Amino acid sequence: MSCGMVCNNMGVKAGKRVGVKGEIPASAKSFVLNLGKDPANIVLHFNPRFDAHGDVKTIVCNSKDKGEWGAEQRESAFPFQEGSHVEIFFTHDPSNLTITLPNNHQFKFPNRSGLQVIDFLNAEGDFIIKSVQLE
Repeated sequence: MSCGMVCNNMGVKAGKRVGVKGEIPASAKSFVLNLGKDPANIVLHFNPRFDAHGDVKTIVCNSKDKGEWGAEQRESAFPFQEGSHVEIFFTHDPSNLTITLPNNHQFKFPNRSGLQVIDFLNAEGDFIIKSVQLE
């Protein structure tokens, strides 16, 4: 995956929301949105895979603590379409992150590190960011 956009010093506190709008190219294989404190401390590694790393139409989530990856969690709902525009929302609290996908599908991922403030966002792979919204 190519290295994409990076945002630092975001200051999104627990209970607030990050929205990401973007475009998925027609030839998309996979993309990643990482949220956390910094590149070594990621509270949510969000990785929709159209056809990559042995997964087809699967969302893989994980976290990284002091550079060490945790256990992967897979989500079977896959509301993404190659060649489309999407909006994804991430809301966090001390125990979970709630991910809201297109078609209002939601799922939770544990806030394993108990992170109170999201300061870091980066995007990689087959996703063209159009806007980032902090609420």
